[in-house]
Amino acid sequence: MNGIAFLFPGQGAQHVGMGAILSEKCPAAKRLYEQANDVLGYDLASLCFTGPAERLNTTVVSQPALFVSSLAALEVLRAERPEVVESCSFAAGLSLGEYTALTFAGAMTFEEGLRVVKARGEAMQAAADAFPSGMVSALLLDREQVAKVCAEASVGGQMWIANYLCPGNTVLSGDKAACDRAATLIEEANGKPIRLMVAGAFHTPLMESACAKLSEALGNVVMRTPRIPVVSNVDAKPHSDPEDIRGVLVRQVTQSVLWEDSVRWLLAQEADSFFEIGPGKVLKGLLKRIDRKANCESVNDTP
Repeated sequence: MNGIAFLFPGQGAQHVGMGAILSEKCPAAKRLYEQANDVLGYDLASLCFTGPAERLNTTVVSQPALFVSSLAALEVLRAERPEVVESCSFAAGLSLGEYTALTFAGAMTFEEGLRVVKARGEAMQAAADAFPSGMVSALLLDREQVAKVCAEASVGGQMWIANYLCPGNTVLSGDKAACDRAATLIEEANGKPIRLMVAGAFHTPLMESACAKLSEALGNVVMRTPRIPVVSNVDAKPHSDPEDIRGVLVRQVTQSVLWEDSVRWLLAQEADSFFEIGPGKVLKGLLKRIDRKANCESVNDTP
């Protein structure tokens, strides 16, 4: 295998039961949950394995839960196919998954990464609580059409393009009135709107109040140069300087996620074997929409 790339999922991929099978069959995966319980001060393993879904799906819990569960899946892959982990050349993660990717690449230790993710989830939840907002996916429309929807929905409200996921799948974020207007406009353009079950308008200026707390948390960790390139969501390219990494992670909260561009960068580097590490199979699906020939394996405990 040449050009192996690991992809780590973001918020929304969580589900009750995630990590349970991995923890049972892999001692290293189980240890991560035990460490996480100590860092977080609550029983993360129990929330991941048995729920309730209402609490697991909160931003405060789902972000640490996905971070730990994805790295638990990585430990299973390391135990079963160590040559794949050792040969990995690139990594990327969708939003929250970028922290998982950086931790895998050695930029942060597991405990450091988890503490930052905990602070990020708390800060984003607080920002969302302060301003009623949401996100809506625009399916079956191209970027030009989505930009037009965004501009029209912004009249009398606030709306931005939050995620460029793949051709025909773009996510808009804004206040609730703008999201309602966007859903109508998407249908009128012969697209399909899907309201996302998230706390607020992530990856927009409405999250600005979260930046200070996240910046403080990032300043408390020893950021290291990643041992492999980790593609940033903000500009779809890797960064090696620790200060640059801190900067793009803070910017990521309020700027668009360039996922499609990030995957195309990986493909341009001749990445030809992809592994989605963690809950769900969303990233595998997005990859196939970007390049139907791309080979991707899912590493999780979902059949």
